[in-house]
Amino acid sequence: MWLLVYCCIVVATSMTSAFAINFIHPGALSSKAELDFVRGKVQSGENPWRDEFDRMTKSDYAIRTPHALNYINSKCNDAVVSRDDAIAAYTDALLWYFSGNDSYARTSIRILNSWANLKGFTAGSDQDCLQAGWIGSTFAQAAEIMRIYPGWSAEEISKLQQMFRLAFYPKLNKSSSWNGNVDLTQIDAMMSIAVFNDDESEFKKGLERLKTRSSAYFYLRSDGICPHPIEGDRGDWQKFWSYPLKWVDGLTQETCRDNGHHTQFALGSALHASEVAWHQGVDVYSENQKRYTSSMELLAYQLLSGSMQGVSLNDVPSQDRYDTWEVGYNHYHNRMGVDLPKTRQLILEQIRPRASRADWNLDYETLTHADLPFLGTATKKE
Repeated sequence: MWLLVYCCIVVATSMTSAFAINFIHPGALSSKAELDFVRGKVQSGENPWRDEFDRMTKSDYAIRTPHALNYINSKCNDAVVSRDDAIAAYTDALLWYFSGNDSYARTSIRILNSWANLKGFTAGSDQDCLQAGWIGSTFAQAAEIMRIYPGWSAEEISKLQQMFRLAFYPKLNKSSSWNGNVDLTQIDAMMSIAVFNDDESEFKKGLERLKTRSSAYFYLRSDGICPHPIEGDRGDWQKFWSYPLKWVDGLTQETCRDNGHHTQFALGSALHASEVAWHQGVDVYSENQKRYTSSMELLAYQLLSGSMQGVSLNDVPSQDRYDTWEVGYNHYHNRMGVDLPKTRQLILEQIRPRASRADWNLDYETLTHADLPFLGTATKKE
């Protein structure tokens, strides 16, 4: 089996290397066409976009000042400080784009410029890898929007790009062997930073990692009686998957770990990475359609029903809800026409009414991705 996995990785690498990336900007989690669509909806007062925008203008993130650090110890309050600055930079970038108010642009750039002096992470564990993923993806999404603002100089942009290379790449380019949500969060950051940095090599590394982790994290019965092996499982896949009672389509490596909490972060990060690839003309959604949609529908059903549907020893799902369902639903249903009734019901009944709007790298999806029309890109499959 290990030989088969190795061969698959070699094939994936050769496929990924076979095409060139001509980066499109802005083109991380949102394309220009999508941002323009949402801006039109916000300015015409249509919902859910206008309500989401108004909620964001009233948040503390909209008025936050920079708290930049030279080093981040991911095991102390540095983690929260850097998280909140990253979300604030992204908040102000979106507020600027949708309102045209330059004060938001200046605030976003001020935060981004202040973090251009970051030297690295010092906790000395995989917590650094997770922290780099969380804030790297969010800082990069903000930067990718703000790069089109005429008041941000080429020199300042270059300095932030260099910071990403020196401080973030070392913590992102080695896959964490912890639970799969960490690796997927790292991949999310790799993809968004690669776009901002115009870094084809980093982009393709992210694609390769996404291929490997997706098949090892999102289970299908067609995989066989055991999931695909991955570094970190130590050969004991039952323990690594927290002893599922049933192996069903859509089960994830962390479904039974905490009944939907970390699975939302992992699924959200995988879909973010797929969306970034889509905006750069690479379709990884198609090869993962069965894995991702099965996981979306299973988890949505579990959260809606209040039951883990017999897959976990503890039958009570997590009470946590994150604004991280719209990207996947938008692609598979709105773009591709796939029926996802449980996901739609969850979005309408639980996510939009009560989910946290900004949490680590899961931010504002209802505002940026709710009910988008098909606005193009992705012409080739990875």
